[in-house]
Amino acid sequence: MNVPGRHELTDAEWALLAPLMPDDAPKGKKWADHRRIINAILFRTRTGIPWRDLPERFGPWETAAGRHRRWCIDGTWQRIADRLRIDAASGEELIASVDSTTVRAHQHAAGAAKKGTQCGTNRTDPKRSGAPGAG
Repeated sequence: MNVPGRHELTDAEWALLAPLMPDDAPKGKKWADHRRIINAILFRTRTGIPWRDLPERFGPWETAAGRHRRWCIDGTWQRIADRLRIDAASGEELIASVDSTTVRAHQHAAGAAKKGTQCGTNRTDPKRSGAPGAG
């Protein structure tokens, strides 16, 4: 049995995903190993690194980035998500709920004007602040 790295698929996880992977195109070059590419995509997603910083063990970063993009466009990721929403034991669709109290706003969402302040004022500009000596 192959022992996966920290961010890599186990054999059991790969057994679920392997049948959902697209076949090689009838013409052209054979695709790189799907499992290695998915491991690269998951590594990038979990760590938040840029594509160019993928470790060499995943192969060329362009391959992983291109495959991720292609699978977004052709619906492969949607098929995987649909399949993984099915409970293996019961065959019923799994439903998840997100509690809004755990959702955080992005750091750029903090720039809205506060109540009671004038829109368009710049407190650090002495010409507009009305401070003594303003020009």
